[in-house]
Formats: sequence, structure tokens, C-alpha cells
Amino acid sequence: MRLRKKPWIAEALTGFTNIVQNPGEELKGKWADLFGNQLPLYVELGTGRGKFIAGMGEQYQDKANFIGIEAQKDVLYDAAVRARENELTNVRLLVFNVNELLTIFAPGEIDRLYINFCDPWPKNRHAKRRLTHARFLEKYQTVLKAGGQLCFKTDNRPLFEFSLEQFSQFGLAIDNITYDLHNNGFAGNVMTEYESRFSALGQPIHRCEVTFQNS
Repeated sequence: MRLRKKPWIAEALTGFTNIVQNPGEELKGKWADLFGNQLPLYVELGTGRGKFIAGMGEQYQDKANFIGIEAQKDVLYDAAVRARENELTNVRLLVFNVNELLTIFAPGEIDRLYINFCDPWPKNRHAKRRLTHARFLEKYQTVLKAGGQLCFKTDNRPLFEFSLEQFSQFGLAIDNITYDLHNNGFAGNVMTEYESRFSALGQPIHRCEVTFQNS
């Protein structure tokens, strides 16, 4: 379903200048300076309304910094409200296109990436648009530190199988694979909005972690 545009959002986001960043090349390689510390940098691709990143920011206070990337500013507004209400000084949000990731992050600048419930692009001709396709993995390998991780969650079984195949072909080490996250005893899971909805309907959630050895 297409989101209804909210004309007031752009102006409203100007009230969150300490949370919502205007990304540009001047920040490339300098995200630690922005946060004012040398904590690990974790980035979520497709933040949505911010339930996950807010939960993670709270869980990792004084342990990690988080950047949430979302293409739709209407959606990101809700994430900004969450971050402010929870007083999360370790969270920043960007209205940005993931395709341009290399323009705002330096090689090896990110410690961990999160991809949660991304668009499955079910038609084969659209496979290259999937955020776990090899062409995206090449970008991730550049911006992640050696030994950096990608944590992936989805309810879509075909997308999960496709992703596992892509990870394997790319030479990544795949760990903690589960086809039913909520029934495997995984500790510390923070749910997204979609995850809460699907889980309530009895839909199993798939998850895995992959490690990039080279940067």
C-alpha cells in the first residue's frame, strides 16, 4: 500500500536536527566525531518507524552508536519521535538512498549492518534490487570493517533462501541460522513493527548472521 504523503513532514523534521542528519560526503569517515566517541558503529538499512533502532539504541547505551537509514521521510519522522522520547543520544537518522552507501561511509567505517524485513522484490527480474543481492554485498564489504557482521531478518522464506545462497556464493561465513527465531531461544532480540505484526499472526521469522572477513 502506498503511503499517503504528509506535506508537513519536511518542516517537522527540521525540529530534530540533533537526531536527523543531512548526510553528505563531509561526514564520510567522520561519524565517530559526530557522536563524540569511538564506540562501534552499527547501521540499520531501512529503519521504518524506528521500533528496532530505538530498542537497540536503548539496549546498547554506552556500548554502540546507531545510524538508521530510511528513504521515506514520512516514515522516518516516527523514528525521530521515538529517539527523542527515549532520549537516545547514540542514535542518528538519515533520509537517504541505500544505493549511495559508499558516498557517506568510508571503507571499514561500520562494525555491523542490520537488514530487517526488506522488500523481497519477488519477481526474478528484480532480484538485483534485493538488499542481500551480491551487488549490495560488494558495497557492504567496502564499508564494513574486516570481521564486520550483517544481521538479516525476514518473514519471507524465498527471500531468506535466496539470501543464504547469495551469502554463500560471496564467500561469507553464515552463523546462527534459524527459520523460527521466536522459538529458538535467541536472547536479546528486538522486534520491528513488521515483526510484531507477523509474529502475532503466527508467521515464523527467519534470521541469520554473516561475517565479512575482508575489508
